[in-house]
Amino acid sequence: MSAIAAHPGIARPARRQAPARRDGDARRPVAAGGEGRLHLTRRGRVVVTLLGLAVVLGGLVGGRAVAEAPERATEVTTHAVQSGETLWAIAASVASPGEDVRDVVLGLQELNGLADASLQAGQVLLLPAGS
Repeated sequence: MSAIAAHPGIARPARRQAPARRDGDARRPVAAGGEGRLHLTRRGRVVVTLLGLAVVLGGLVGGRAVAEAPERATEVTTHAVQSGETLWAIAASVASPGEDVRDVVLGLQELNGLADASLQAGQVLLLPAGS
């Protein structure tokens, strides 16, 4: 009968290594069981760097909030629409002499957030105060 004795520090358990990568990079075999540190390829480092730069530039450029103020403040009054009234008639009543009523209609639509010139009785409109 024969026996082999070894110091516990000498013998280490054998580490299994998985086969080399199939993506053509046979230089670094992948450790079995996913052990070890994360290693980025050169392309991976470039991608991570570019993503970081994109985030920083996006924060610098897109982080600026610039609010556009109206060219001038408009003082307004309210007007309750009566049955049978049209936006054209209201615009004609508030238009200055010589002002094109079509422009006033568009201005009233913009001021009141109207998609078209349709009105309903009881609807409250904002009109320029000078009228």
